Parts: sequence; C-alpha cells; structure tokens
Amino acid sequence: MATGFGIIGCGMIANFHARAIADIEDANLVACYNRTAPKAESLAAEFGGQAFTDLEAMLALDDLDVVTICSPSGAHMEPCLAAAKAGKHVVVEKPLDVTLERCDRMIDACAEANVLLATIFPSRFHRSSRLMKQAVDAGRFGKLALGDAYVKWFRTQEYYDSGAWRGTWELDGGGALMNQAIHSVDLLLWLMGPAVEVMAHTATLAHERIEVEDVATATIRFASGALGVIEATTAGFPGSLKRIELSGSQGTAILEEEDIVKWEFAEAVAEDETLREEMLGRTKTGGGAADPAAIGHQAHTELFEDFLEAIRSERAPLIDGLEGRRSVELILAIYESARTGVKVQLGS
Repeated sequence: MATGFGIIGCGMIANFHARAIADIEDANLVACYNRTAPKAESLAAEFGGQAFTDLEAMLALDDLDVVTICSPSGAHMEPCLAAAKAGKHVVVEKPLDVTLERCDRMIDACAEANVLLATIFPSRFHRSSRLMKQAVDAGRFGKLALGDAYVKWFRTQEYYDSGAWRGTWELDGGGALMNQAIHSVDLLLWLMGPAVEVMAHTATLAHERIEVEDVATATIRFASGALGVIEATTAGFPGSLKRIELSGSQGTAILEEEDIVKWEFAEAVAEDETLREEMLGRTKTGGGAADPAAIGHQAHTELFEDFLEAIRSERAPLIDGLEGRRSVELILAIYESARTGVKVQLGS
C-alpha cells in the first residue's frame, strides 16, 4: 500500500516537495493544507489529493501517513506538534525552526509520539557531497586544517517585499545565514564535525525594509581543532554557486554546488582522475544563487525515499531532528557573536 503524504504550507517550496513525492513509486500526495484556500486548491489540482484549510481535518485522514511542513521557518513547530499528536511522521523544510527551544519541543514531541522527524537538507544526498564525506571518513585529508563555506547569492528587493514574513526575525529567523546559507552550514558541520567556538559580524547593506542580515562573516573553531570561515550574502550580484572548501595536511577538495572542482591528495588512488572528470558539469540549475526556484528536486526525492525506508526499518532517518538542530545552533551562535561582539561557545 502506498504511503500517503500531506503538505502543510503551499508556497514555492511545496512544489518541489510535491514533485519529489510524485517521483516515488510507492508514495502519493493525499492532502494539501494552507490557510488560504486558493493556494491549497492550486497545489492539489496540479499534484493530486484533497485541499484543506482546516489542519485538524487533514490530520484526521486515515490514509495520511507523513506530513511535510513548508510553512515559513518560524511557523514550523505548531503544525509539527499537531502532526505528532495525530500520529503522523513529520518532514520539515529547513531550518527545523528558528530557536533551539522550538526545535527541542519538536524533537521531544515526535519522540514521545513515536513518530519519525526529518529535516530537509537535500545537498547531503548529492553524490559529490557524499564523496567528500567518504574522503573525510577515510582520512584522506590527513589532519583537517580548514573547512570553509561560501554562499554569495543575490536576492532582489522584490523578493523580500513579496511576503510580509520575509526578512523578519519572527518568521524567517534570520537572513542570508538562516534562510539561504543554512544548507552549506549543514554540509560544513556534517563534513568537519561539531563547532565549538565562533566569532562573527553581520550587516544589512543592500536591502530595505528587512530586519535581518543580508551579509555575514564568521570564523569557526571545530571540536577537532580545525578552523573555518563562513561567508554568506544575498547582496552578491549576480549570484554565485555555493562552495565548500576542505583543506588538510594530505589533501584539498572544493565542492561547487554539485561539482567537485578540486580533488587533490598526497596519496593519490587510481579512481581520482576518473572522479575529477565525472564530477564536473553536474550542476544543471542555478543552485538558487539568483533565483530561489532554480533548483532541482531529485535530492528531495532521495531524502524522502530514505525517510520511507527509515519508517519501514524502524531506524532514524539520515537527517533527523537532532541533525537539523545543529545548523540552527551554530547560526544562532553566529548571530549572538555579531550582536555582542564577543566569541560564543557552543555545546555548553
């Protein structure tokens, strides 16, 4: 029997979730919820399922097994708690939520209800990202020295003006870091391990009528002793593909969206040259650098497939709630350091 999915929040990102679900053979979309009826009806008309403006009524469906939450970032907790109470498994678009208190309530509620919770970070499912992780785990970099993330994207003023919630602390939770660069923050932590200390600056330089930052810089100390840099902006016309750079005593690798543009190790193996050739030219979209809709949904599909396998196997999904919490914790520490002008310790 196919797994029934329901989507909560029918904005732009919900379309990527719906396409990903449609690509899974043993899953189907059975319901779409939005407070505004035309949005729910439009998504249901295109991808199937019933349209709802009453969340409780949607969650009462017998054939609904999993909900995906696509509402504004600061409005993730409430539908998550409601879904968990109704016994539905939950997938949440990044970030998990915008405060650690809200994240923890979501994690605890799902655990208490014995339902699974996952966070949407599709970049981890790109083959290039997994190859970087495999090289780290195999020790090919030697002693890791630097781990850097660069997200120099561009968003117009019209983008921020398109929704009253955009660019607010309450519902966006932050700017270039919490909304855009969080994918790279997650990848950096996945590759480098936990961060323990941060020093940062943020500013709002190129956009009006927003409360949050459109540029941020941070220096990071990881638990391993390695250092790192995070740079993020939505004021970098025309927008560049996001980059992750890892450097160690025995190797350097650079990931640019889905492409590996540098792959050099002191102890080369036969597969390295083939990999260098295969992992170039893989990025087929703008990666969201200038257009938030210019992304693919294949990695979303793989994430949903992992979630369904986790349900069947009674294991945790690869990117569960605790994994989703990590990037929120680091970004909030960056904001605190920028606000106070002092180093901030994590994990205390």
